[in-house]
Amino acid sequence: MTFTIPIDNGDSVNNAEADSQKTLYPYVTGTSIVAIKYKDAVLMASDMGGSYGSTLRYKNIERRRLLGPVEKSVTFRRFFVILMSSLNDNMWDDGNSLRPKEVHNYLTCVMYNRRNKFNPLCNTLVLGGVNNGESYPGMVSMIGVSFEDNHVATGFGNHLARPILRDEWHADVSFEDGVKLLEKCMCVLLYRDRSAINKLQIAKITEEGVTVSQPYSLKTFWEYKAFHNPTAGAEGFW
Repeated sequence: MTFTIPIDNGDSVNNAEADSQKTLYPYVTGTSIVAIKYKDAVLMASDMGGSYGSTLRYKNIERRRLLGPVEKSVTFRRFFVILMSSLNDNMWDDGNSLRPKEVHNYLTCVMYNRRNKFNPLCNTLVLGGVNNGESYPGMVSMIGVSFEDNHVATGFGNHLARPILRDEWHADVSFEDGVKLLEKCMCVLLYRDRSAINKLQIAKITEEGVTVSQPYSLKTFWEYKAFHNPTAGAEGFW
């Protein structure tokens, strides 16, 4: 069983004394994450940008964390410290491990609990895993709203990518077609989200493990007429 969790936005804290301030006012934000099922595996895509407000401050952020028996190291984010302490319990060597759905439910409880304390972890999480041939993509918001589906997304991806996926995704999608579909979604997001950057990675999650592609850019076309004067015809434009 393998699974991985990409991070949508927000910067959690390491300093307990500054907990309330830094979780209520995240200073580094990311953009959309999109994940889909394909056959008996999961594909995920996200760019590598991190912004200070409207300033694109970081352009090489790894936004995935591999969990499970493959890797047990504690990560720098607080909820991963909580999660990894749960995964690395005293009964780790009993041959059992948490399945993706169980981890998804646990993360939902953590996020909802922090929301109820008015000290949320300002992150949106996408979890993808495979267990016994069953692929599992799920999402958890910063206030503990969660769901699982054949495809999930965060941020603008919910509004711009998922309509594309509803029309074009199918249960028998191949790896190659799945990658093309994710690239199409990321390209649309790049055109419409000012915080997105043209540098992305795609993760492939199977029963055997997780493979993350090298960063690469998409081919874009900026000569569409609508891009020349996007406010033309809009009511109330200056």
